Formats: sequence, C-alpha cells, structure tokens
Amino acid sequence: MSGQMPILILKEGTKREQGKDAQRGNIEAAKAIADSIRTTLGPKGMDKMLVDSIGDIVISNDGATILKEMDVDHPIAKMIVEVAKSQDSSVGDGTTTAVILAGEFLKQAETLLEQGVHSTVIANGYRLAINEAKKIMEASSKSASDDKTLRNIATTALAGKNTGSSYDFLADLVVKAVDAVAEVRNNKITVDYTNIKVDKKNGGSVSDTQFIEGLIIDKERVHPKMPVVVKGAKIALIDSALEIKKTEIEAKVQITDPSKIQDFLGQESETFKSMVEKIRKSGANVVLAQKGIEDLAQHYLAKDGIYAVRRVKKSDMEKLAKATGAKIVTNLDDLSKESLGKAEKVEEKKIGDDRMTFITGCANPKAVNILIRGATDHVVSEIERSLNDAIRVVSLTKEDGKYLYGGGAIESEISLRIRAYANTVGGREQLAIDAFAKALEVIPRTLAENAGMDPINTLIKLKAEHEKGKQSAGISVGENSVGDMSAAGIFDPMRVKKHALESAMEVAIMILRIDDVVASKKSGASESPGGGMGGMGGMGGMPPY
Repeated sequence: MSGQMPILILKEGTKREQGKDAQRGNIEAAKAIADSIRTTLGPKGMDKMLVDSIGDIVISNDGATILKEMDVDHPIAKMIVEVAKSQDSSVGDGTTTAVILAGEFLKQAETLLEQGVHSTVIANGYRLAINEAKKIMEASSKSASDDKTLRNIATTALAGKNTGSSYDFLADLVVKAVDAVAEVRNNKITVDYTNIKVDKKNGGSVSDTQFIEGLIIDKERVHPKMPVVVKGAKIALIDSALEIKKTEIEAKVQITDPSKIQDFLGQESETFKSMVEKIRKSGANVVLAQKGIEDLAQHYLAKDGIYAVRRVKKSDMEKLAKATGAKIVTNLDDLSKESLGKAEKVEEKKIGDDRMTFITGCANPKAVNILIRGATDHVVSEIERSLNDAIRVVSLTKEDGKYLYGGGAIESEISLRIRAYANTVGGREQLAIDAFAKALEVIPRTLAENAGMDPINTLIKLKAEHEKGKQSAGISVGENSVGDMSAAGIFDPMRVKKHALESAMEVAIMILRIDDVVASKKSGASESPGGGMGGMGGMGGMPPY
C-alpha cells in the first residue's frame, strides 16, 4: 500500500487556510477594519478622507459611510462591514461602536485561543455574557419622556459627528421635526422618520439651516406670469398629466381645408380651458402635478392666478399629502373642495443658484422638512449624514422611551457587573465571560485616547467610580476627565446600544467558528495574484488572503 497515489479532493494549487492559521488570519482582518475607524469615535474623533479612482472625495467620521466607501477585499473584513451596514439600516447610529466591539471581542478571544480554550467554549461564554448584559441594560435604562431628554440624545449623536459647534442648534431642529411627525397608534407612539425630508443646498452657513412646518419642492413655478407668493394656499395634488394624450399607435392628422386649422387648434384650446376650469371651480390656487403640464395649460393657469409646479416626485407627493392634508387625485373630475390641502403660504424662493417652491405654515403637518445650508458640498453632505443619524436616534427614543448613559458609562457598568457574574458561572466559560467584560472597556478607552487623555489612568478612575455605585460616571471629553453623564446630558438610546452589542457579538462568534478558508469555484482565475486587501493599502496589519 505504500506506493498508493494520494487522493486529490481539492484542485491542485487551491488556496486554503486551515486551523489556527485560518483563525489568526481572520481575527487580524477583523481587527484591522476595527482599528481603521477607531480614531473616529466620540466628539473628539478624527475624520477620514476617502478618495475614489476618479478623484472624488468623501470626508466623514461616520462609521457606516467610511466602511461603505472603503475598497474592502478580504472576506472577513466584508463581514465586519456588513455589521456596520446592518447597524446603520436598523437603528441609524452606533456603527463605529459595533465595529470596534466586534474587533475587540475577537482580540480578547485570540488570547484565549492561544491558551488552548476552544472557540465553541468562547462562543458559549460570550452568549451567556450577552444575555446578562441585556438584563443589566434593562435595569440601568432611564425613562425618556420630555423634549429636554430628546434634545440631549440628539446633541450626543451630533457631537460625535463633524458638525462644528452647531450641534445644539441642529439638535433643536431634529427634536421639532420628530415631535411633528410622531403619531399615537394603539396607545403607542410611532415615528416614521421617512416623513422628515432632509434637503441640502450649499451656500450660507450652518446656522442658516432651517426647519419648515411643511415641505420644500426642488422645482420652480412653470410660468413666469404665475404669482410668486400665494397666501392662504389651497393646494391640489394631481397625479395626471395636464396634457392631451398622444395615441398609442402612430396617427397622422391631415387637414385639407385651411379654415379647419383654426377649428383644430380651438378644440385643443377648449380641452385645456375645461381642465383649468375644473381646477378653478374646486377653489384651488396652487397645483402640484406629478406629471407634465402643457404650455397652453400653463398659460390658462397663469391667467387665473394659479401657482403650478410640474413633475413633482411621487415620494414628495405622498409627503405633501401628509403635510397639507390634501388627497392625491388621479382624475380632474374627482377634484373637489374637500380634496384640497391647506398651507399659510406657497412661494418660490431662490436658494443658491436654484429656485425652489416652499410650502410653509401647514397646520399639524405629518411630514416636515429640514433645509441644510453650509459653505461647501462636503460640509452640507456631512451635516446631512449627521442629521439623518440624529433623526433616527431621537425617533427610536421617542418610540421606546428608554435611554442609557453615554460616554462609555454603560459599557463600564456592564463590564463591572459581568465580571462579578463570571465568578458565579465557573468552568472555562468563566474565562470567556471575563474576556467579554474586558472587551467592553474598549469604548471608554478609545474615547479617552481620542480626546488625548491617558487611557490607563482614566480607566482606573472610571472603574473606581462605578465600584462606588456611580452608574452615570463616564468620559467627559469636554473636561478631559471622568465626569457625571447625567449632569452633562450625554445619553444614548437603549436600542442603539443593544443592537451594537448583539451584532458585534454575533459576527465575532461567526468568525471564531471558521477554521477552514477555501477558495470556491466562483473565484476562478479572476482573482488577482496575492489577493489581499487590494484597495486597502495603507491600512496596515491586514493579512494577505
């Protein structure tokens, strides 16, 4: 039997990593991604500039944006990017926290793997720890019932972003917007954040950003003779074209008698006259159409002093219905006084180089608008990302009515209590639960590092405060010390923290359980030699794959 040929199961030359090598490589890839955005955490976090192949740049310190724009090649790194995307789509904020935690869970697990603890034992320990952590969060949560708390939550979300010193002002706008669109259904508050429209126009300063009790449509009136301002607006929302429909098949009209030309044109004119007459009879003085408006129809609308806008987006039409109380009509015969919406004023304003239609002063609007202004495109884009995050977190808090102390306070509290819990578990799982507790300290440590504080001394002080029972002790980056997060008003929504912790732990366990990485059929010959993190050169520490 000694001369028997070996049986080849995998194709010769197939790339493969097994056992500890695979685990080590995977953990290194995850840590590298976490380290790449670690410096962006907190109010004193730094920004990243991402430059694409054609030279377009994005400047941001929003974790989801950075990871979305990054050219990531390693399969494990892609899994970590998915955590950020999931966090962003589910709760809108906490993406950097989730990725940093995932990296740290793996880093702590790596130490245990080297000591001979099996990855399944680590996974079991982590699951026990997360269940306990959720109980601690529930017990530590505070009730958020007033606008002051919501404003603090918005300020905390915005302070961690690149909004300069305007975050207090922007936080006010966010709370106003969320309060406006909040509805009570089955004795429960629900907030559909998509009813808050965020528009951006560069020019002016951030302080020119405004909240509008109504909507802005990025369109101008269709005819110069139409009024520029309409007060006491009665708005018709029309989802049909004010045009004469063309036939489905090609048709040719041949007029042999010259006197009939005028009759033909007159008939067309009468059709438009009757269309506009139906609008006028309903009492509407503003028409917002989803489709086109023929030139002749524009002329008759202008003659009747009706303000009209055409080709309004479907999503904007739906928001206009919620803001003004109008019904969208698909047939002009259905247009009546009852189907009209109301607003104090509809006017055309020039913002930057564009003319826009402002529908303002709506009574109890269920869709509102925030118009962002700023010096450059990069400034307004980053403020838009920040505001969208703040809108999401305030919406969640308004719905759940629960928040936790920020600034690393809740992570320190959970870490302290999980260590005590580990002693009651025993066995090898105890080591994994301890590792989980240690991993949570990465959040306050990173906040301290990014603020230029001594991370070791700061953590020692923070632990001492929590051991004394001060749950609200956290990193006060403004004062470069350990402070009271309750007095400082640094709050995070409970759902954001819970989701970040759960998604970070789930991906860490998934990565830990991989002990074999094999190139699959699909990859074929298209893979570049050396594979690796291709587009992530400069991130350092990323292992080739």
